[in-house]
Amino acid sequence: MQFLFDSRGNHVANEVDGRLYSPKGKNIGHRLPALGVFVYLQGRYLGEVVRANRLMENERSPHKATAFSCNGDYGDGGNYGCPRSPGSVGRVAGHSDIEAGRLQ
Repeated sequence: MQFLFDSRGNHVANEVDGRLYSPKGKNIGHRLPALGVFVYLQGRYLGEVVRANRLMENERSPHKATAFSCNGDYGDGGNYGCPRSPGSVGRVAGHSDIEAGRLQ
């Protein structure tokens, strides 16, 4: 299990065995290990991990226009608690925070 944060250090998601969950436990996507990206349950590009634990959108990702297969909804992942903020990393070149509404 890995806590994931935005650039400001806000807890935005949890990765558990390649599955992506909101902090409240809702399954929101999964990881494609061969490409190093996460996709929504609908099969669209969501983002990727940068700087070890920041879930961000690559603004120039070639995967944004791709429709990927969907592994289905894995259900509720449970609540893993509220981790301490690792702090801000500032602007990450070529990346932006994922809109909060897209991670719920």
